[in-house]
Amino acid sequence: MGLLIAAVLWAIVSAAAGQPAAAGSRLDIAHLVRMTALQAGLTTVLSLAVGVALAWCLNRLRFPGRGLVIGLFSAAIVTPGIVVAFGLLSVWGRNGWINRTAETLLGAPIGNIAFGLGGILFAHVVLDAAFAARVLLARLDAVPDARLKIGQSLGLGPFRRFALIDWPAISGALPGLAAIIFLLAFTSFPIVLLLGGGPANQTLEVAIYAAVRQDFDLNGAVLLALVQIAACSFVILAASALPPVPTSLGPTAGQRWRDRPVAQLVQWLVLAVCLVGFLAPLLAVLADGVSAGLSVLAQANFWRAAAASLVIGTLSALLAVTLALTLGMGRAASSQPLLRTGLSLPVFAYLAVPAVVLSLGFFLLVRALGVAPGSAAPYVVVIANALLSLPFAAATLGPPIEAIARTRGKLIRSLGISGLRQFLAVEYPLIGRDIGIALALAFCFSLGDLGVIALFGTQDFQTLPLMMYRALGSYRSNDAAAIAAILLVLTIVAFVGLPRLVERLSNARA
Repeated sequence: MGLLIAAVLWAIVSAAAGQPAAAGSRLDIAHLVRMTALQAGLTTVLSLAVGVALAWCLNRLRFPGRGLVIGLFSAAIVTPGIVVAFGLLSVWGRNGWINRTAETLLGAPIGNIAFGLGGILFAHVVLDAAFAARVLLARLDAVPDARLKIGQSLGLGPFRRFALIDWPAISGALPGLAAIIFLLAFTSFPIVLLLGGGPANQTLEVAIYAAVRQDFDLNGAVLLALVQIAACSFVILAASALPPVPTSLGPTAGQRWRDRPVAQLVQWLVLAVCLVGFLAPLLAVLADGVSAGLSVLAQANFWRAAAASLVIGTLSALLAVTLALTLGMGRAASSQPLLRTGLSLPVFAYLAVPAVVLSLGFFLLVRALGVAPGSAAPYVVVIANALLSLPFAAATLGPPIEAIARTRGKLIRSLGISGLRQFLAVEYPLIGRDIGIALALAFCFSLGDLGVIALFGTQDFQTLPLMMYRALGSYRSNDAAAIAAILLVLTIVAFVGLPRLVERLSNARA
């Protein structure tokens, strides 16, 4: 893996050093950096504010279906950005639900507010605030019962409790969470591509894609890629210097804290607004998909794209989980700090190289090797999607593997087992659900990815997200609506079903 990373980075750097800048380049790098940082910064602030409020509400309220609501917000991290962007267009776009309703009731539409910076921020907050809320809710639910009983005995009001009990529980997680959200927004591609509304809101990722696919300005694309890598690396280095998220608070079961009626009213209002904001685009996707019909199913191109998406998603998920397990078991088996750090570097390297940049690196690499990009496309897309999913798979599998090494390491060594036999006999039965979660995350990320396939896709090789984007560009809105609905259903089924399936298989083996 280290050699692969080095080869991709070498291809980008050598392309930048080996050719002069294109004459008359229209790239305004300063503007692109400002715009990318602006939308990422605003996304981070808004997502954390909404996420804290939503986590506060979910922690306090108890109602039938609470687990389902939390599950819906948990699915935000794997919901394809292109699907959310399409859903926002269906609700807030020129011909969306809001404008049609306003024209019927008021006689005039309110305008196309889904495009531009506002639309980009709305789409990012829909995804990232739900993700932040789910992370912070786990911190709030882990507050010890003893601390809550003391607060109740002191008669703390809702806001005093938040200041004295809740804020210390979540504040340690906010810096790291902010860095993650900033990176996700900084490297966002499909949302900005669909909702940007023009060059004024273009970001580095979209500019790299445009430089390659529209202008074939490889020099400009390489320069932008280097700027992108430098910016992401700076954020990662800054995040690594932050204090770690505290883990001393243990989980508790069934917290009960009834706030005063006014506070409960505020909580229900915040929860209702967040639910509408999150569910409305997804419901719009499903409704538009049903109303558009399933004529797309009669197209041979659809079935080829669907098969390509499923095969690529499956292979990249298996590869990502295999790499994560290998790195995790290697770290757990080693007591040398230098070696453990070295095994972590590949994961951090992929965080610094976003999808479009990684795709550009592979594009330049296969060209330098004399391989036709079309011939290498399937292999490149599988590998690139696996590498992009690796940080999430490693974060999911690393902690439980480390825990097994601490608690059962001596027993494993005394039995003299290792490698595949150790994994099948020890790790797999214990972390089956974690493996299922990692598989689901990697599969869903690959299924909804547009950044990697954007540079390698052809008429004969495309995935469902690329087919959907091309349908939108050709004004075939019915086809795009049907594909978006299918993508959303496939993502939800995989995210819910894969962890349960793998957990059952691991339990059956145990």
